[in-house]
Amino acid sequence: MDVLVTGGTGRLGSRVVDQLQGAGHHVRQMSRRGTGPGGVRGDLATGRDLPMALAGAEVVVHAASDARGDYWQTDVAGTRRLVQAVDRERLRHLVYVSIVGVDRIPYGYYHAKFATEQVLLASGLPVTLLRITQFHDFVDELLGTARRGPVLPVPMGWRTQPVDVGEAAAHTVEVALGAPAGDVVEFGGPEELTAAELARAWAAAREPGAHVVATPVPGRLSSAFRDGAAVPSGGARGRRTYGEHLSG
Repeated sequence: MDVLVTGGTGRLGSRVVDQLQGAGHHVRQMSRRGTGPGGVRGDLATGRDLPMALAGAEVVVHAASDARGDYWQTDVAGTRRLVQAVDRERLRHLVYVSIVGVDRIPYGYYHAKFATEQVLLASGLPVTLLRITQFHDFVDELLGTARRGPVLPVPMGWRTQPVDVGEAAAHTVEVALGAPAGDVVEFGGPEELTAAELARAWAAAREPGAHVVATPVPGRLSSAFRDGAAVPSGGARGRRTYGEHLSG
């Protein structure tokens, strides 16, 4: 199978590439510079070289994103450019990697991810919108950043269900090589935990001196997290817990 992975050097994309190559598929990684093994050039922000990068692809795993930059230009407009450039005669399946809660959590980046989903649903392409919960190592990064000296403040009552990135990659590959759903499917971790539970587990394993303080946070975004908007309502589940991640 000829597979193109956008965002193939990222946290999830690199593992997707490795697993596809290990299964014997011909895999290309698209990036602006096109460097590295199997690298091809293609720029979502400008459209440059996209038709050449996408030529012949039977499966596209669209994992590229720009959470810290101009996500409306890269994610939304960039996906429109990708839709225009894709080889429709060859394409069997396009999987878009999204996030659980993009339709319910009032956050700018999530709004852009949801808008990107709508671009793909309206494209007429054989698509699956794969919403995944937060990765274990990303949770680690957030908690490390949140610490203020001996105090680790976290939002009170926020509900989460983080997942192992390797398991998420394996599920992404399974979805990509299957039939298009034409809709949203979800994938999350094996257990629901509050932000405070995650923080206490992280502190015990990584920063024993940190004191976790669950703090009430007002606002619509906080309310959405408390209501479980970031927790999957269906779909498959990973097996590796956050505690196993910390001890591994």
